[in-house]
Amino acid sequence: MASKFEEVKGETQSPDRQATFVHHAEAVWDQREPYGPTGFKGVFISSYAALCAAFAAIGGMVFGYDQGVVSVVLVMPQFLSRFSRVSETASGAGFWKGLLTAMIELGALIGALNQGWIADKISRKYSIVVAVLVFTVGGILQTASVDYAMLIVGRLIGGLGIGMLSMVAPLYISEISPPEIRGALLVLEELSIVAGICIAYWITYGTRYMGGEWAWRLPFLLQMVPSTILGLGILFLPFSPRWLASKGRDDEALATLGKLRQLPVTDQRVQQEWFDIRAEAAFHRQTNAIKHPNLQSKSKMNSIKLEIASWMDCFRSGCWRRTHVGIGIMFFQQFVGINALIYYSPTLFETMGLNYSMQLIMSGVLNVTQLVGVSTSIWTIDRFGRRPLLLWGSFFMTISHLIIAVFVGKYNKHWPDHRGPGWASVAFLLFYMLSFGATWGPVPWALPSEIFPSSLRAKGVALATCSNWLNNFIIGLITPPLVQNTGFGAYTFFAVFCLLSLFWTFFFVLETRGRTLEQMDHVFKDINSEEEEARRHAIEADIMASHRRNLASEGKGHDA
Repeated sequence: MASKFEEVKGETQSPDRQATFVHHAEAVWDQREPYGPTGFKGVFISSYAALCAAFAAIGGMVFGYDQGVVSVVLVMPQFLSRFSRVSETASGAGFWKGLLTAMIELGALIGALNQGWIADKISRKYSIVVAVLVFTVGGILQTASVDYAMLIVGRLIGGLGIGMLSMVAPLYISEISPPEIRGALLVLEELSIVAGICIAYWITYGTRYMGGEWAWRLPFLLQMVPSTILGLGILFLPFSPRWLASKGRDDEALATLGKLRQLPVTDQRVQQEWFDIRAEAAFHRQTNAIKHPNLQSKSKMNSIKLEIASWMDCFRSGCWRRTHVGIGIMFFQQFVGINALIYYSPTLFETMGLNYSMQLIMSGVLNVTQLVGVSTSIWTIDRFGRRPLLLWGSFFMTISHLIIAVFVGKYNKHWPDHRGPGWASVAFLLFYMLSFGATWGPVPWALPSEIFPSSLRAKGVALATCSNWLNNFIIGLITPPLVQNTGFGAYTFFAVFCLLSLFWTFFFVLETRGRTLEQMDHVFKDINSEEEEARRHAIEADIMASHRRNLASEGKGHDA
C-alpha cells in the first residue's frame, strides 16, 4: 500500500533521524506512518496485540456470565426450594431478592475502587491474577451454598472480583493497543460481557430441566472456567509498556512495545511511540512532584498521603474534565434505560399471550440482538469514531423509548386485543437493543481507559467503573417501581435521559479515534501554560540527548 511516509526497503532507518514528539490533537496517522489500517482490517496486522487484548477481555465474559446466570437462576424451582426466602410467596421476598442482586454491585463498586491502586502498584497484569483469585473464592462459596447467608457472602466476594476485572481489563487493553485499532480491541470487552450474558442465559435455560440442585449449582460452577483460564493465561502475556515506563523500566518498555507491534525495536514507529510514552510518563511524574513537593520522601505515611492526593488530582485542574467524561459516560450508559427494557420485556411477552418457555426464548433473543449490535462496533468505532456512535445511538434510543411509551400508554391494559402494536413494541425493543449494543454498550467501556494521563489512568478508570456500578445499583432500585407504578412514564423518563445524553455528548465528549494515549493532554488542552509546555520540551530534549549518547556509545563499541 502506498504511503505518504516513504520507507527504504531492506535497511533500518536511524530512529534519531526522523523521531518527533506529538504536539497536536489530530489523528496520529496525519503526521506519522501508521502501524497498519484502522479498525477491523488492522486487527489482522497487529495480530499479537489483538490476541493479548482478546485474552484479557475474558474478564468481561466473567462479568457478563454472572449477570446472565442470575436472571434465570432466580426463577428456578430447584433454587427457590433451597432459598425459600426469595420465592414470590415468602414474606419480604422482594427485599431478599434485591439484596442478592445488590451484593454483586456493592462488591463490584468496592473492587473497582480498590483495583486503581493495586493496578498501579503490582502492574495491570498481576492485578488481573488477584482479581481472578478473589472471584474464584466467591464462585466456590456460591456453588457450595447451603443457606442464604453463605450465598450472600459468596455474591459479595464474587462481586469484588468482578469489579476488579471490569476495571483493569479495558485499562490493560488500552495500554497495549496501537492507536489505529485501539477502539476495535476495547470493544472486545463489551463483546465479551454480552457474549457471557448470552452463554450463561442459554446454559441456565438448559440446566433448568435437570433434577435436583445441580440445576443451579452447575451454572455457578461453570463461571469459574473462564476466570481460571484468564488467571493462568495472563501470566504468559506481556506487561503493559506504559506501566513499565511509569516505573522507570524504559528498556523493558521498548522490548515489550516491539513484541506487541511485531516489529524490531529499531523501527521508526516503535521508537517514536516509545519516546512519546517516556516523555508523557516523565512529564506527569515531574508534575506530580511539583504539585506535592512535601510528599516525595519515601516514608509509609507520605506514600499514603500521596495516594490520597493522587485520587484528588483526578478532580483538579489538568484532569477534572476527563474525570467528568469518564464518570458521566458511565452514568448515561445506565440511565439510557437498558435495564428498564430488559426488566419489562418478560411482562410484555406474557401479556402478548406467549407461554413461559417462549418468554424465556424471546428474552434470550434480546441478548443475541445486543450481541449483534456490539459486533458491528468492532468495525465502526475506529472507522467513524466514538462521538458519532454515541450521538446516533442517543438519537435512535430516544425514538425507540418514545414509541414504546406511546404503545404501552395506549394498549397496556388490552394487549391481547392489539397484537399489532404489541409486536411493534417488540420490534422497537429489538431495535433499541441493537442500537444500544452498537453504540452506548461498547463506547463507555472504551473511552475512560483512553483519556486519562499515565499517572492517573488507573485511578480515573476506577472512578469511571465505580460510576457504572453505582448507577447500575440505582437503576436496579428505581426501575421496578417506576415501570410498575407509572407504566409508559418509565419510558418517557428514560427517553428524556437518552436525549440529555445526546446533548451531553455533543458538548463534552471529545474524539479519541486515532490519537495515541499520550496525545490526550493535547486533545483535552490540559497543557495550557508556557511553563508546562517548556517543561515538556525540556523532558523531550533530555530523552533525545540520552538517545544520541546511546547511539554514539554503540557506534564506538562497534568501531573498537
